Parts: sequence; C-alpha cells; structure tokens
Amino acid sequence: MQRGHFRIAGGFAALLMFLTVLMAGGMAQARPPEGDFADLAEKLLPAVVNISTTQTVKGGQLPEGMPQFPPGSPFEEFFKDFFERQQREGGGKGPPRQISSLGSGFIVDARGYVVTNNHVIADADQVRVILHDNTELEAKIVGRDPEVDIAILKVEPKKPLTAVQWGDSDKLRVGEWTLAIGNPFGLGGTVTAGIVSARGRDINAGRYDDFIQTDASINKGNSGGPLFNKAGDVIGINTAIFSQSGGSIGIGFAVPANLARPVVQQLIEYGRTRRGWLGVQIQSVTDEMVDALGLKQARGALVAKVIPGGPAEKAGIESGDVIVAIDGKPVDTTNALTRAVAESAVGRTISVDLIRKGKTRSVKATLGELEAALASAKAESKAKGDDSRQAPGKNETELADLGLRIAPLNKELRKQYDIKDDVRGVVITDVDPNGPAAQRDVRAGDVIIEVAQSEVRNPDDVTEMLKALKDAKRKVALLQIQRSGEPRFVPVPLKS
Repeated sequence: MQRGHFRIAGGFAALLMFLTVLMAGGMAQARPPEGDFADLAEKLLPAVVNISTTQTVKGGQLPEGMPQFPPGSPFEEFFKDFFERQQREGGGKGPPRQISSLGSGFIVDARGYVVTNNHVIADADQVRVILHDNTELEAKIVGRDPEVDIAILKVEPKKPLTAVQWGDSDKLRVGEWTLAIGNPFGLGGTVTAGIVSARGRDINAGRYDDFIQTDASINKGNSGGPLFNKAGDVIGINTAIFSQSGGSIGIGFAVPANLARPVVQQLIEYGRTRRGWLGVQIQSVTDEMVDALGLKQARGALVAKVIPGGPAEKAGIESGDVIVAIDGKPVDTTNALTRAVAESAVGRTISVDLIRKGKTRSVKATLGELEAALASAKAESKAKGDDSRQAPGKNETELADLGLRIAPLNKELRKQYDIKDDVRGVVITDVDPNGPAAQRDVRAGDVIIEVAQSEVRNPDDVTEMLKALKDAKRKVALLQIQRSGEPRFVPVPLKS
C-alpha cells in the first residue's frame, strides 16, 4: 500500500511539475544556460592545487587517516577492531610508520604562495603541492592560524604561476551561484556548482565563526580549496561540511574572503597573525538586560571589563557600556564585535559607538595587537600564586529579593574565596538553591561590584540600590559580579 501510494504521488508530482514548467515557459531559466561554467572553470583550474601531506606516527597510535565509514557500518567496526587488536598485540609499541592525507589549496601569488586550511597540514612532516599540470613541488609552511583554520605554503616554481583574485564576500547574496574546485577523495581537480545557502553561520568552530553556507558539493579532500563567485573571484575557503556519513549532503561551509584575506596577508608578511585588540571583555545582551541598560532592544556587545592600560581604557570606554557600532557598521552580537576588531589593522584608529546608561556617544580608539596582549596576560597569570584559605568571616546581610547572603570583604573572606586585594565590592557567602540568583548561576564566592551600573562598596550600598529598584518597579536587578578575576553582568529577577 505504501509503495503504491509513493508511486502514485511521485507520478502526480512529476506531471504537475511538467505542466507548471510548460505553462510558465521559463521556469528552467533559474539555472544558468548549459556550459555557463565551462569557460570559468577552464580559467580557474590552473590556480587550484592538490596538497599531499605525510605524517610519521608512533607504533600503536591509531592513524588519523584511518578510513571513515557511516556510523554503524560493519566496515567501521572491522577497521576499529583491526587497529585496536594491533595496538594490544604490540603492547602499544611498534616501529614508526608514515600516513598520508590529501587536501586542496589555491595560489594567491604568482611567486608561489598557496592558501589552504590549517587542519590540512597540521602535524605534517612533509607537504607537497601538485599543480594542475601534475607538477609536484615541495612546500614550506610559511605561517598558520588555527583560529580561522588558515595556513600559507610557499613553493619555488620554475616560472610564474596562475594566481586568483579575492572577491568581496560582504556583497554575497543568498541564492547567488558559486563554484567549488578541489581535490575530493584524492580524485584531483574537481569542479562543483551550487548556490549560497546562507551567510553568517556559527558552527562553534571558534570565536571568529562567520561561515558562508553553500550546497555546492564539498567532500573530504576539498578542505582548503576555493569557493568562487561567477566573476571568478575567491569569496570563500571551503573548510567544513555537515554530514553524518562523511560525504556531501549539500551543507558545506566556507571561511568568507573578507575574514580570510587579512589573515593571509599577515601570514605572508609576518609569518603570524597581528590582529587588532580593543582591550575589553564582552558578553551578550539578553532581553532581561534591556531595561536595566537603557536599551530599546537586545543588541550590541556589553563591556564586562576594561583591561587596564588597553586601547578601550585610553578611549574612555567603561564597564557597562554597550558597543553598538564600529566605524559606522552595526554591531549586533559579541561575535560581530570580535570579528570587526580582529579584522582591523594594529595601530588603526576606529570609531566606537556605544550606549552608556541609555545615552548614545562615540569615542575614538587606537587598536593594539591581540597576540601581544594575550602573551602578556599569560605571563602575568603564570607569575601569580595561590593564597592559602581560611574560614569565612561573619556580619552577613540577607537579600531575600535575590535569594542570597552578602558580607563585606575582609582579610579572611579574601583568603577563603581567593579574592585579590584590589577587588572592591561585597562577597556572596550563601545562595538559596531555589532563589532567583541561583537560577542565574550566581555562586558563593562571587563578588558583587555593581548593582544597576552603580558601584557598591558595602552591604548597605546593595540594599539601598535594591530598594530603589523596587520603588521604581523594576523587575530585574543587573549585577556585575567578579568570579576568579573575571567580571560579567548577570540579570537577576527581583522577587515580587
């Protein structure tokens, strides 16, 4: 019955489609005319390369290049059992062996600079680039950036190579045609076409996620290859696919050209990245924070902390400010701010639009270097030691509206909760597990620094601020707390 039903449904659908196309007289024109990509592919293929890597692994290790099969496949279990048996019988030891893997790349400079994904050449002992005419060249790794998954290779050709041009990925529209060229499953130069399915995808690959989604067929081995627009410009680097089987199901992701291009330029020039740094720690603005921050809607990036001596502090940016635009370009999320700053050159002065206690203002900030700031912070953190711990102090104040208890900071409590001497505020000593604060993951040992964007130095300051909020019929108290040296804003509902 079901099979018959599907046959009938399929036949009716086919008839309906035929009649619709016949009456519309041009529905098929949505696709490019036959051969539309032929000249473009012929022009671009010489600039796309295959990448072969060799890695030496110790005996007993499961090779990264082990064949991948659909989950539940008998072949998957066979290979897994085979390698595990080898490992057991060899006692986890054995002679080193070499494994190979394949990927894709493209030439961005006729002198021999090649772009690929970092994961394509990660841990490789040897990298070879195979040109479109099958010429094989040894490649040197110039630089890599795991954050955006990009690496730069350099080969020494006997003559100038064919290079491609970058396009403007910000101008991409959903529905535009794209061309992917790469080395799927080691087959060599392969061309596939599809459309831009979506933009700005966050797939939790990193803090700079801003992927282009395409339904052009992308498979294992396509990683590092280019995604072109119809003008023949690179508008993305094919990096990942969504698949349960390891094969293409029409959901591929590419790093946008406007994010990749400055990274590529920095790696070629410096051998490492030099990203812009504003010097703030940020968090998302939630619907519960809107009223407390004086906003009309939940957008922007909330400044939880301003790094002392950083560009933001020098520009006059303060904790509690909500950054809503950089150089006139809207900042709707924390990721948008992170990308906008990282894509800006070190030493560049940017315009920062922000909202402070409901009022809009604009400041100028000259960006520092993110990598230098991270190295400095890491060295400073390593130099710090841990304090010994003792019993907490008394003099607690009950805050029934929030479901917690607080106490003034003293020497004993600082030691109890490992709170540094320069931290000011009141410490939370107990949290009602069924109260509003517990629902927002507020914990004992957290230090309340601000209530409703006003500093608090003692429990009386907190109780007065809470009373003022209730008198104003506010439903949420916006707390700024510090935990393990890191500040963040927490909206806590007030009990009726």
